Amino acid sequence: MTWTKRAPSGAKAHDDKLVNEAMRKGQGVEIERKIHNQGNKKGGIQNAAKIEDESEVFVTKRVGNEFKTALQKARQAKNMTQANLAKLINEKSTVINDYESGKAIPNGQVIQKLNRALGCVLPRATA
Repeated sequence: MTWTKRAPSGAKAHDDKLVNEAMRKGQGVEIERKIHNQGNKKGGIQNAAKIEDESEVFVTKRVGNEFKTALQKARQAKNMTQANLAKLINEKSTVINDYESGKAIPNGQVIQKLNRALGCVLPRATA
């Protein structure tokens, strides 16, 4: 019966010390270079050209002025800041800020919370 030691696996198989030791002992060592692991070194200019040639137009949906102004007026009528209103409805103040600036499309649940907190019915947010 002959016992042979298994070759290292995992991270140990890539350890420089172990590879050099195996080469000194005459054991078979297979070295493979990863070609695809060069990041954008070679393809940087080509990738930039592909992006430049892209002709598809992307449009971000925004909320109409009607909802934004109604929310601002209702909040100001109650003498609330955006932070106070956000705390009252358990949302972040950035949510109220995004709704008033038209950057975010309101969630139905959040609109219901706003309606209850402000005591009014806000118009439907149309994008």
